[in-house]
Amino acid sequence: MASDDRPDLPAEFEPPAPRIRGVGLALPPHYVEQQVLTDALRDYWAARHGNTRRLEEFHRAVRVRGRYLALPLAEYPALDTFAKTNHAWSRAAMQTGEAAVRAALAQAGLEAADVDHFFFVTVTGISTPSIDARIASSLGMRRGVKRTPIFGLGCVGGAAGLARAADYVRAFPDEVALFLSVELCSLTMQRDDLSLANLIASGLFGDGAAAVVVAGARRAGYGPRVIGSQSTLYPDSERLMGWDIVDSGFKLVLSPRVPEVVRQNLGADVDRLLAAHGLERGAIHHWIAHTGGPKVLRAIESALDLPCDALERSWRSLREIGNLSSASVLFVLGDLLADQHPRPGEYGMLMALGPGFCSELVLLKW
Repeated sequence: MASDDRPDLPAEFEPPAPRIRGVGLALPPHYVEQQVLTDALRDYWAARHGNTRRLEEFHRAVRVRGRYLALPLAEYPALDTFAKTNHAWSRAAMQTGEAAVRAALAQAGLEAADVDHFFFVTVTGISTPSIDARIASSLGMRRGVKRTPIFGLGCVGGAAGLARAADYVRAFPDEVALFLSVELCSLTMQRDDLSLANLIASGLFGDGAAAVVVAGARRAGYGPRVIGSQSTLYPDSERLMGWDIVDSGFKLVLSPRVPEVVRQNLGADVDRLLAAHGLERGAIHHWIAHTGGPKVLRAIESALDLPCDALERSWRSLREIGNLSSASVLFVLGDLLADQHPRPGEYGMLMALGPGFCSELVLLKW
């Protein structure tokens, strides 16, 4: 049966839905204040390329106070090849990712052996076997655990991965899915790229990992239900955001048009998902937005006509830890859940945008 041919159901009927049982967050141990990072980059680039006047201006504009890094700051100069950088990524991704998974499983009251399907998202490094396989072995997951590693979604990956995990347990309501995002953005920075995109990125992106346990409707437990999700791919927008793969690794592609595209499209995207569930924007109590940077957050507020405090958790996360690519929106979700603020019956809209260019939305209900 096609999705548009679903039978009409009574308004009060709400089919069983997957639940978010736990969210685990992990940050590397190396915290550095923004000014320290700015000074280090300014000294490095000034010695090689001369004028770095705009660096300080860009770092102030992104409103980030400090970030957690995969390695101590003093170890980055030695990473002068992609091979060295990616090797460092593999080590740190394993450590940070495993910490996030352990925290999510503990919050859910589950063991590693309870996981039926393990989804893994990253866009900041490559590994075969993938990080999920290594963590599954380290934690003692079952030999029959299914795995889906996903690469290339970028900032949208946190929302997309959560949606795909929910899709899976919707089809298998007796099972448990684990979704892990690991993004170590500091290990992708191109040290000899003084483009506008790289200067902004050098002040915006941080490192971290987030894991989410999503249980099928037939599994007992508490947590918000995933009522629905929606993916929207915008045509002819491939060069708005992404990577160019170069000899030194991942070179950032970031168009200044991104906020404009968000303002033009996100409102209609959200309204379409809400209408499919008989809702309007006023029904949403909690807006859970990816921390894409000040201009993106303002574009989201504008596109949805949100009050000034609606995205306060996202703004706070941006200030405290920066943009963690796909993990960012999960950090905002984890902050909301830890606060125990949502009440039964309230709705939340989790949303992110990223390479494609695309949006991914997840409708939650407590």
